[in-house]
Amino acid sequence: MAKAKASGSATAPFVSHLIELRNRLLYSVYAIGAVFVALVYFAQDIYVLIARPLMSALPPGASMIATEVASPFLTPIKLTLWVSIILAIPFLLYQVWAFIAPGLYKHERRLVWPLIVSSTVLFYLGMAFAYFVVFPLAFGFFTAAAPEGVQVMTDIRAYLSFVFGLFFAFGIAFEVPIAIVLLTKAGAVQPDSLARKRPYVVVWTFVFAMLITPPDIISQTLLAIPMLLLFEVGLFFARRLPSADAVPDDEDYRELSEKEMEAELDQAARDIGNDES
Repeated sequence: MAKAKASGSATAPFVSHLIELRNRLLYSVYAIGAVFVALVYFAQDIYVLIARPLMSALPPGASMIATEVASPFLTPIKLTLWVSIILAIPFLLYQVWAFIAPGLYKHERRLVWPLIVSSTVLFYLGMAFAYFVVFPLAFGFFTAAAPEGVQVMTDIRAYLSFVFGLFFAFGIAFEVPIAIVLLTKAGAVQPDSLARKRPYVVVWTFVFAMLITPPDIISQTLLAIPMLLLFEVGLFFARRLPSADAVPDDEDYRELSEKEMEAELDQAARDIGNDES
């Protein structure tokens, strides 16, 4: 009987964590769904906005085409869904933080919110840089490089895949400072060591930009240069943060016990229930 009771008490925290994870996932799906419902009426306008850099670069009389029967309807809907996910990123990151916060040290919790805000802003800045700077230059280069007698007519679905690939490439690439700060806080790297390896970083940055961008020197350079600048920004902040070994090991920085984690999860569930009521 005692053994069965101990087994049950050990299983209870795991089940409660699964319930908490399910709730966080449901909140995320609801948020994406709410944004999608609000935007789906404007699906055609959103696609026109995203297609503007290419349409501006096309020669007079040229246009985009749809090679499949359902593409004119489904492609803007798919784009709207992706836009909904992107706009909901701050809420999604909050749900991730709310799930893992009970298991973090207190000094780690103080670092989470600045990381969430800065990583979100950098991701949006990367996408904005791609839209306003990279797309006009890259599409202008592609259309001008077309052989004589070849009319550029891009399929709308292929265009969507292309631009979102670049959107996410630039969004993730702009997270370089966050990656450096996290690696430094974890004690995996030291800022001075990274600074000494700067020549290798330059080479691998251009290799990375070459692999995730179209095969042209313009987009490769336009991705590599901001990444190198952001690398220096990451080093600047990493040098000013306390290292992992410098964190004091006192009561304020101890790891939460299972009972304390359960209490925080229960309190969060009660707060959510109060908000919903």
